[in-house]
Amino acid sequence: MGAQLRVYKRRIRSVSATKKITKAMEMIAASRVVKAQRKVAASTPYATELTRAVTAVATGSNTKHPLTTEPENSTRAAVLLLTSDRGLAGAFNSNAIKAAERLTAKLEGEGKEVVSYIVGRRGLAHYNFRERKVAESFTGFTDDPSYADAKKVAAPLIEAIETETAEGGVDELHIVYTEFVSMMTQTAIEARLLPLSLDEVAAEAKPKGEILPLFDFEPSAEDVLDALLPRYVESRIYNALLQSAASKHAATRRAMKSATDNAGELIETLTRLANQARQAEITQEISEIVGGASALADATAGVTDK
Repeated sequence: MGAQLRVYKRRIRSVSATKKITKAMEMIAASRVVKAQRKVAASTPYATELTRAVTAVATGSNTKHPLTTEPENSTRAAVLLLTSDRGLAGAFNSNAIKAAERLTAKLEGEGKEVVSYIVGRRGLAHYNFRERKVAESFTGFTDDPSYADAKKVAAPLIEAIETETAEGGVDELHIVYTEFVSMMTQTAIEARLLPLSLDEVAAEAKPKGEILPLFDFEPSAEDVLDALLPRYVESRIYNALLQSAASKHAATRRAMKSATDNAGELIETLTRLANQARQAEITQEISEIVGGASALADATAGVTDK
């Protein structure tokens, strides 16, 4: 019985150490998600105004720019998947990967070849394990992305959309990321970045009742679009990276809180079992003492009778 009590005490110490780790990770994630939320809020006005500028140029001119014109026959599409470098975030990465796989299946069902771009070690490991081709991958910054990281991710995508499909380019650019809704809700979504759907972009950028002014473009509307659209893609990717980072920290906080609570319940259960084992051990020792005393008394009484 003493060996069993030692096993329970050893497991209690082990679970207690794990609980301290998960509690610390929960607190770290809670502090990081607040910073990530602030960055999301700070990036939104810039992305909104840039979207308004792109909309004004695209709708205020008759220029047929390749980044705002639907191709007659789309054959290749790029899909950018945003995951995290680290795990311990519940279903955060798996939900994003599943959304990307659904989008890939949909595009392939339409007869399009899909070119995959991955952000985060978790998504890259998923694709490498299944031996799926990845055009480019980006890692090392998912917890705290910067605008420079967004530019690094956007550069090959913009180059691909500006290249003819016959030369290895793509006709469409899609992005899959996790939108931060609240501390308890994060949703994996997909969106098409290019070619721009002007009706959707205009509805997103223009408040109700507002009429966009007329503009004259220097040197030309096409040159303005050439300058604005890369910035538009970078800002959208940057916002998506920040949304994904905030969602990851929120998911980690929730997962670590659940792990901490489960560790506490397990410690209570093991403590109860250890108490029962100690009680049983004490009871057995008392029984052995009483039995020994009784046997000694009987032996003494037998000697006296003789």
